[in-house]
Amino acid sequence: MWKTSECIDIPVGAEAFEGLRRARRQEPSSISAALARRSRRSLAHGDGRLFIVAADHPARASLAVRENPLAMADRYELLQRLALALSHPGVDGVLGTPDVIDDLAFLGVLENKLAVGSMNRGGLRGSVFEMDDRFTGYDVPSALAAHLDAAKVLVRIDLQDPLTVRTLERTADAVSQAARAHLPIMLEPFMCSRVGGKVVNDLSPDAVINAIAVAAGLGSSSAYSWLKLPVVDEMERVMEATTLPTLLLGGDSGGDPDHLYASWEAALALPGVQGLVVGRSLLYPDDGDVAQAVGIAASLVHGS
Repeated sequence: MWKTSECIDIPVGAEAFEGLRRARRQEPSSISAALARRSRRSLAHGDGRLFIVAADHPARASLAVRENPLAMADRYELLQRLALALSHPGVDGVLGTPDVIDDLAFLGVLENKLAVGSMNRGGLRGSVFEMDDRFTGYDVPSALAAHLDAAKVLVRIDLQDPLTVRTLERTADAVSQAARAHLPIMLEPFMCSRVGGKVVNDLSPDAVINAIAVAAGLGSSSAYSWLKLPVVDEMERVMEATTLPTLLLGGDSGGDPDHLYASWEAALALPGVQGLVVGRSLLYPDDGDVAQAVGIAASLVHGS
């Protein structure tokens, strides 16, 4: 039903990984040098739509894919999957924490791709302090120093948890700093609560609309703010809640990738939706074919 394009498989194997380990051990400055010298591009490029592959899950102790609790634990396999995805011309960039961005830059797979830095990963999955989404990754100064193209912040809002207000305050400060530095910043807001001790995101349309209202108002300027939103019911009404450029979260196929792709296709046609940010559902697809999954998503975003 959807068109695919073949990825050009960039060889990232044992020799490249040995060079990466050697650089980390003997020449750590070469890591930052690789980030500084990579070829860059703007967000507003080509058709103006974006397809970003997300890989910031591990830093929040979120390694599971479907029934496998440690699917993303093998860093070398993750990097190979990311290199394959990034080799596709329809993939515009990657979202990651500093360790992932550093690895990819040194391996040379971020040339002319966007590098989006993940900022607050402190609310570890399943922890008693999960709602304390502290900034433990990039901050605005370090994102600028690393020559990143954008930043991303998780904004989880639990009205029953006092730690939420600290997240909102720190996020507002980050948005203000990013605006002053002309650095695009992607806000990923959720209304959530604890159910049986587990943090659960409320994906009802009204909850997403409320989360948008809170996130869009953070900081001293919204000029450089973007939204990163889940695909939920009544997306037309959801997108009427904001003028901010919006990227869609990939979500989980739930065993039915065709249904997932169809939901993306419908949402991508809405005003204000600029593209996709997808991680595990494409990097670890049900059938194991990363190239095909990435090709389908790229065709949905860019139409070719």
